[in-house]
Amino acid sequence: MTSADPIPSSASDHAAEPIRRDFIRQIIRDDLDERRHEGVHTRFPPEPNGYLHIGHAKSLVLNFGIAEEFGGTCNLRFDDTNPAKEDPEYVEAIKDDVTWLGFHWHELRHASDYFEVFYLAAEKLIRDGVAFVCDLSADEVRAYRGTLTEPGRHSPFRDRSVEENLELFRRMRAGEFADGARTLRARIDMASGNINLRDPAIYRIKHVAHQNTGDAWCIYPMYDYAHCLSDAIEGITHSLCTLEFEDHRPLYDWFVDHVDLVHHRELLAPLDAQGWHEEAAKPRQIEFSRLNINYTVMSKRKLIALVQEQLVDGWDDPRMPTLQGLRRRGYTPSALRLFAQRIGISKQNSLTDFGLLEQALRDDLDAHAQRRMGVIHPLKLVISNLDESHEETLSFPNHPKDPEQGTRSVPFSRDVWIEQDDFAEVPPKGFHRLRPDGEVRLRGVGIVRCQEVVKEGDVVVAVHCTLDPETRPGMPGADRKVKGTIHWVSARHAVAAEVRLYDRLFDVPTPDDEDDGGPGYRAHLNAASKRIVQGWVEPAAAQLPAEHSIQFERIGYFVADRCDHAAQAPVFNRSVSLRDTWATKS
Repeated sequence: MTSADPIPSSASDHAAEPIRRDFIRQIIRDDLDERRHEGVHTRFPPEPNGYLHIGHAKSLVLNFGIAEEFGGTCNLRFDDTNPAKEDPEYVEAIKDDVTWLGFHWHELRHASDYFEVFYLAAEKLIRDGVAFVCDLSADEVRAYRGTLTEPGRHSPFRDRSVEENLELFRRMRAGEFADGARTLRARIDMASGNINLRDPAIYRIKHVAHQNTGDAWCIYPMYDYAHCLSDAIEGITHSLCTLEFEDHRPLYDWFVDHVDLVHHRELLAPLDAQGWHEEAAKPRQIEFSRLNINYTVMSKRKLIALVQEQLVDGWDDPRMPTLQGLRRRGYTPSALRLFAQRIGISKQNSLTDFGLLEQALRDDLDAHAQRRMGVIHPLKLVISNLDESHEETLSFPNHPKDPEQGTRSVPFSRDVWIEQDDFAEVPPKGFHRLRPDGEVRLRGVGIVRCQEVVKEGDVVVAVHCTLDPETRPGMPGADRKVKGTIHWVSARHAVAAEVRLYDRLFDVPTPDDEDDGGPGYRAHLNAASKRIVQGWVEPAAAQLPAEHSIQFERIGYFVADRCDHAAQAPVFNRSVSLRDTWATKS
């Protein structure tokens, strides 16, 4: 059992935040006021069978946030009870994600740390006459379970004696039986209206090595059994989970009450032997709505399929809703926290607009991201009344709203790159940028007039302009008004950059439509979700470190790719456009 030391978020970050009020926090306040608990202890309990996604960020913010608000603690616990699907790669990625988001776990735990306690607790249930070894196959168990309108039938093995059950269960542990040959089941109520209470499985046989315990076990506890007991062992006071577990809550409470670790401390002896002095508690499960976002899928099974079928470029593909992907896309921990706070906590399932996530990032980066100039669809602009060797250095603010971020030097020469869209040979109505014989202001330089258009066939390859020297900064005509201002990059000094233009992975709001008779998410992949172009950036942009976010003026927010970016060969990923271009599509 180890404590970890990721850097916690600064207390000053939360000092000015208003008191948050939602039904979960009100329950906790009531519990503390009524002395049901002396403090607050939460946990974030992912199963290490995949990478965390944006839905987990909501749970992270809730569990760690509540612990922080109420002066309590939050554990990171891996609910690793299904070795066939779990992998150390996922464990390390999850730890990295939690740390990146700025959360500090109290202790790092694994459900597998408690396998011996779970086993002793199962023997107690057998001795108490509320658990039995069942020989029915998985298909037979389903057939005996009944339906929502019909009660189930008792297993023919339900009335085995305590002695026979103990013997068989110990032989299960010893590895005498094949996978699926037997299970340990709780004896509850086969006529219950809640199917979860119809003699659910507690243990199954799996001759599979475990990522944390190796070959020590060949029987593994079921999630519903291990999860609640893990909470109780760790002294968790409030077990926060999503709404799909609401029907499981009676089973959660049944296991906690019948094992009763609070009054049967002897079951924790394996932990005492290792020096883990636990303060067992009776936790309270509270459910909240899970996060559903349009234009994406968040089923682990489907995310794994996207990766394995190479429909995306891996778990950290910037189009993926995984935290690894969002991080590489340029999403910041503060933006994800802001998003989680804005969508709030409720009991009502709903579909959240992807635009809310993007707007949280815009709002965060607008306040913090420095500005640079870059051109992603270049067109050469030649200032013909400057000498070919002309060169000067201009000063630009790093952030227009924050003078404390200082200034940077930007080189300027006769030839510059501008965006293709900033020139129109035949301009549409309302076009206020450069046109033949028209004027536009070059940002920080002055007003230029288009004198000549150079074409190769039907393609415009360059425009020649003259610069009005009276409109240079500090000159008498510097304030002369023109309708358009465009950005630029000095062609002589620009650094070639690979620019990856990412967009939403799917082109319809509800791609996961198989259950409604639709073709399924694979059919809705957005062909324009990734485009790679060759652009030019000012030298100060190329020198930025990996994972540094900036705004390319007038284009959008970008991040230096965390894997491929280098000063000599910069690579930038578009994080989000300056405006929501999908609003009219929805």
